[in-house]
Amino acid sequence: MFDKILIANRGEIALRVIRAAREMGITSVAVHSTADADAMHVRMADESVCIGPAPSSESYLSKAAIISACEITGAQAVHPGYGFLSENASFAQALEDHGITFIGPNAEHIRIMGDKITAKVTAKDLGIPVVPGSDGGVPDFETAKTVARDIGYPVIIKATAGGGGRGMKVAKDAGDLEIAFRTARSEAKSAFGNDEVYMEKYLQRPRHIEIQVFGDGKGGAVHLGERDCSLQRRHQKVFEEAPGPAITPKLRSEIGTVCANAMKNLKYIGAGTIEFLYEDGKFYFIEMNTRLQVEHPVTEAIFGVDLVREQIRVASGLDLSFSQDDLEINGHAIEVRINAEKIPAFSPCPGRITQFHAPGGLGVRMDSAIYDGYRIPPHYDSLIGKLIVHGRDRPEALARLKRALGELIIDGIDTSIPLFHMLLAEPDILNGDYNIHWLEKWLEKQFA
Repeated sequence: MFDKILIANRGEIALRVIRAAREMGITSVAVHSTADADAMHVRMADESVCIGPAPSSESYLSKAAIISACEITGAQAVHPGYGFLSENASFAQALEDHGITFIGPNAEHIRIMGDKITAKVTAKDLGIPVVPGSDGGVPDFETAKTVARDIGYPVIIKATAGGGGRGMKVAKDAGDLEIAFRTARSEAKSAFGNDEVYMEKYLQRPRHIEIQVFGDGKGGAVHLGERDCSLQRRHQKVFEEAPGPAITPKLRSEIGTVCANAMKNLKYIGAGTIEFLYEDGKFYFIEMNTRLQVEHPVTEAIFGVDLVREQIRVASGLDLSFSQDDLEINGHAIEVRINAEKIPAFSPCPGRITQFHAPGGLGVRMDSAIYDGYRIPPHYDSLIGKLIVHGRDRPEALARLKRALGELIIDGIDTSIPLFHMLLAEPDILNGDYNIHWLEKWLEKQFA
């Protein structure tokens, strides 16, 4: 087991890793930019190192600075959290080259799953169902027309190196295809420096279902059920729950077994999430995230496991501490993402928090790094907290969420809290009857 690990991240996820390390008796090292000198993760870690100025490109994304911090402090391993360098294969490889353990998958698996086309081919080879689409990149408009005709409209064009909805456009019919194709390529080039795109069948009313998987790197792997992450705006998740309201135990077992077996064959190590579109009883692979997810607490709640602890254990060479037979779902959990944003524009709202009070009580968890007087810097993601509730069933979890939101106080800035008060008054949300298009259509009606 490691004696000291460095957390290459900030905010609530850095705190999350620090807490797990402390319970395991492991010394934690925080890194921070000059803008985060007074951040809570810096205060809570056993040691801290400033790695650069405010821009993430010069601090949290600086591989050299993070490796130097490891060498200065003697950290034996790095936990990347999510975002930043968490899915950067060259970073994982650089750590290995310096004799430092990356707490996550090996560089090759990150590389395979980081390219959308290679990931889809790999998933198909591993027996995971995929969305009908192009066999690889679509080099020109003439090819796009042929692919669209073969798979049928509507189609979606996606950036090979994409993420967060950038480089992604829908063509409802042949008349939409050219502008969608050229716009997707242009956005991909601007956002990722790579204009390669691929095409898939565009499903009409799918849900976004993701399967949590975990491997020990030796051929042992399990699944920890699914999360429904269908409530999204511009492909960004805002509300996640587990288990999924539309998934039966039989479906869960079937798709979970497929995913776990795929990870066994891949000899995957650590936490991963296989994401699907789900419609009419069928699952279609869209991507795999080779890291811990923002929404991992809902899985922890219903299974009673610490996923970060398990990440650290298997990275140190230990076997999984649980088997598939040990994993039984207990109740229902929901997470809502609290962002420093002004509704309905969802524009970032950095500033000073004048008052903060976290909700409490049975089945309530608040993951956040904010505090009274904390000034949210304008340089990073607007996520400032996650409110997670757990109940015996979905109605109890919803009631607990409503109560907890009523207790949550964040003054001095605008947040997304009012959005969730509104959503909890909607029959479709209460009934679990929603899909990936629901939220944006609802927002259009509410704020037209």
